[in-house]
Amino acid sequence: MAQPAAGVAPPAAPAVTDATAATGARAAENAMRSAADAFGTSIGRETIGLYNSGSVRGFSPTAAGNVRVDGLYFDQVWALNSRLRRATSIRVGLSALGSPFPAPTGIVDYAFRKPGDAAALSVLAAGDEWGNASIELDGSLPLAPGVSLALGGAAFRDSYYNGTRAAFWQFSGALRYAPSERFEIIPFLARSEGFDQTGPIFLPAGNSLPPRLPRRLFIGPDWARYRGVAVNAGVLATWRPGAAWEVRLGLFRSRFDDARGFANLITDLDGDGGGRQLVVADPPVKFASTSGELRVTRRFRDGPRAHLIHAAVRARAGDRRFGGSAVVDLGPTDIFTRNNPPSPDFTFSEQQRDRVRQVTVGLAYEGRWPGVGELSLGIQKTDYSKRIGLPSRAPVTTYARPFLFNATAAIEVTRRLAIYAGWVTGLEESGIAPGNAANRNEALPAIRTSQRDVGLRYALTDEVKLVAGVFDVRKPYFNLDAANRFDALGDVINRGIELSVAGPVTPRLSIVAGAVLLDPRVGGTGVALGRVGPRPVGAISRRLQFNADWRPAFVPGLSLDITASHRSPETATVNSLVTIPARTLVDVGARYRFRLRSREATLRLQVENVGDLQGFELVGAGAYDLIPGRRFGGYLTVDF
Repeated sequence: MAQPAAGVAPPAAPAVTDATAATGARAAENAMRSAADAFGTSIGRETIGLYNSGSVRGFSPTAAGNVRVDGLYFDQVWALNSRLRRATSIRVGLSALGSPFPAPTGIVDYAFRKPGDAAALSVLAAGDEWGNASIELDGSLPLAPGVSLALGGAAFRDSYYNGTRAAFWQFSGALRYAPSERFEIIPFLARSEGFDQTGPIFLPAGNSLPPRLPRRLFIGPDWARYRGVAVNAGVLATWRPGAAWEVRLGLFRSRFDDARGFANLITDLDGDGGGRQLVVADPPVKFASTSGELRVTRRFRDGPRAHLIHAAVRARAGDRRFGGSAVVDLGPTDIFTRNNPPSPDFTFSEQQRDRVRQVTVGLAYEGRWPGVGELSLGIQKTDYSKRIGLPSRAPVTTYARPFLFNATAAIEVTRRLAIYAGWVTGLEESGIAPGNAANRNEALPAIRTSQRDVGLRYALTDEVKLVAGVFDVRKPYFNLDAANRFDALGDVINRGIELSVAGPVTPRLSIVAGAVLLDPRVGGTGVALGRVGPRPVGAISRRLQFNADWRPAFVPGLSLDITASHRSPETATVNSLVTIPARTLVDVGARYRFRLRSREATLRLQVENVGDLQGFELVGAGAYDLIPGRRFGGYLTVDF
């Protein structure tokens, strides 16, 4: 491009500092300083931005299957942990340009933490006033020229705002073999295992919010305790047979096995805290998926213009065993008294089997003309099949074989101003039915989706960028019906405006600020008949966020930061008659970088929810949890 300030294309990977790029170097992690925009960045233990992996423009890109590892397709059953994931970026709008085959509602892109070429070890120890404690170790060891090994492990003991406790551990390993700059292959394996007490979900009687909920009180039996194992394994490979060619492969196996799981429901909750307690117990469930992408890229030069052609094959094979739950009625209760009866004998029914097979072939073009703009075009043909049913009955099978298209263009109007417009269609998963649904844990069918957006990027300075855009996203609307099944109820259209300003204002002050103004609407027969409200469950019309990081000159190594986030009322029920009130949360923190016996170290302290605001978190239509109160904690990171 003509100048860095005017660059249309985003970097191909999250904009993280060199110090955080390799395994065993974590003292420099700082999500706020590394974020290129306000749309969502996660590095290590820190996450900032308007969006996250579960919510982009009013939808979940993770539930939709729009997850990538270094840009390659990953059908995520269990997320990559921080041992393997050095950063996460939300690619939406202009930031998705440069990523072949974009998807409606954006992409969650994990940047893989590669084994480094030098011996290194990073140790992080954390704790807070609630009694949470953890230790994380990430190391890298060169074994021979071009061969290095990364190992990581972590142990966590957690105490939550609702009085529940959890303990789990993680282990990971990755081997990098790079005999030359043209070839690299990285096989990896990660395993997590642990248990978690099952906190309550509150379902009020009628169209009302719950009463004020108790904090730090576990309302549930001791035996309602989740236990499970999750595994992610795979291989990443890159081969450059010549200057104009690149071949990339990502092959992944993602799986979890839940030995036991529960839903702890306080139903028919009244204003005085009285209700009925139901515990839904699950027999062992399993969900596994093998997925991956093979991509071949050819580069051409045409004077100042660069052309890239991508040919890709993506595939996945997913299998789920679920259902067969047993419901235990613990009788009348109130939310201020713990109900802890002895464990009953569970009688489970037959479990359902769910099988998904999908193959997608695609061809994409990217053209880049410095000083003029960029063009991205793509076409994909996907073959999708889903079979679900009980082993004792004939299964139900659905198919979808659509063509999918995408087109995005960006024009550099001036050295500082670029404008863009995009259109993309998709075939996406709808996630799974929530814990309070009659078809709990059932995988939902694939749906056709579309997204249109236009916007601009303007360089306020050489380092501070303004991004503004408008968007229109359309999908079928799934939620609880009259029979308490989680099913399609109509169509939802999310139209909105998003704004971002990010970058260093001065050498000592950096900001990341953003806003989303959303107009979500539900249409279809359900709305016309009065069974469904005009706004989807979870709709929030306004989100604002401001982050600032200041490095005072009078204390070298010290930085002070603040995060303020505001959201408007949230639609909480299918009929749109109940909303969770608006809220504003403020977090403050400090970070001190220093040398500990000649080693790089960082001490991080933070107070979350400074005002100790109380409120509700929506976990499903008419189902609530409470938000955490004020919490003080910190961690120490040392790089050896």
